[in-house]
Amino acid sequence: MAYKKLSEQVQELSNPQRSDLFVKQFREAVREGKFDATFLTERFTMPKTFSRRGAEGTYQRDTRDMLFDVTPDFEAWFEETNEALANTRRTGNVKPTAENISAGLVDFKALAEETRRKMQASYEKGQALGKSRSRTSSGGSGSKARGRSKK
Repeated sequence: MAYKKLSEQVQELSNPQRSDLFVKQFREAVREGKFDATFLTERFTMPKTFSRRGAEGTYQRDTRDMLFDVTPDFEAWFEETNEALANTRRTGNVKPTAENISAGLVDFKALAEETRRKMQASYEKGQALGKSRSRTSSGGSGSKARGRSKK
């Protein structure tokens, strides 16, 4: 049987910035019994670099190394996981700036329609709020007075 360290396997990832997620998924697969592995006393530094908000510079994290049995099941799992981690890319929304609208990155007609809907909803909410306040201030006290006079 061929054994391999997790630290060696992490080096084979297509996207090293996803190493933290790979280690997390690796441990989950071991916990679920997809393949066998054991913790080692050594630690290794993951290739991913992290940055703190509001601070300059980057840092890296260490994690416990593991030893696992390289089986066809593991090979299939690794290929699938590595491909999924390489393909997933978070894309941020394009901000509706004048430059982005002019460049065609943002649909102006869709933004205008959304603005119109928001403005109409805000207007209707204000009208409804005004009507409900006018009913409660004059109508509420008058009905109580009439009710008492009949008794």
